[in-house]
Amino acid sequence: MIQNLVLGALNHLLGQASWAREQLSAFAGRRARFDMPPWQLAFAVAADGLFEATTVADVDVTVALPADTPLVALQGIDRAMAAAHVTGNAEFATSLSFVLKNLRWDAEEDLSRVVGDIAAHRIIGVSSRLTLWQKQAAHNVAENVAEYLGEEARVLVPSRQLTEFRQELEAFNDRLSNLDARLRALA
Repeated sequence: MIQNLVLGALNHLLGQASWAREQLSAFAGRRARFDMPPWQLAFAVAADGLFEATTVADVDVTVALPADTPLVALQGIDRAMAAAHVTGNAEFATSLSFVLKNLRWDAEEDLSRVVGDIAAHRIIGVSSRLTLWQKQAAHNVAENVAEYLGEEARVLVPSRQLTEFRQELEAFNDRLSNLDARLRALA
């Protein structure tokens, strides 16, 4: 069930990206498998560049992903793929990786089918500005909380004070080592 859902979503994205289908159609018949415990996703590239479900055995490329990949992927696909272990046909793996990294959902296109072009454009514009505003507001709140906790409430130590403390501690340790060496010399 999950396999069909994932492949359906990927095929929808591929349907919006003719460049990706063209690149993948050169590998028609090739099979790939993504292993992320406890799931496996196996698929073959069809002649039209879309993905179709296939058996798990006998694949051309295997991509092993750690179990925490969905959480790491929230930080970006590049971050998630950094921990991947790829085996198999290098040319197919490189092409597949490029396509998957660069696929983007054209939400405006999908929304325009429901509400029309102009309304979809305006909705996406408003949602983009709202998302940007939320990110900026979250950043401002985090900065203000950090400033309050560090400067006013004195719960956190400002980084410059921490750096000064480390330097003083290193100097103290050096003096203590010198004193220890003198005491040993006297003994």
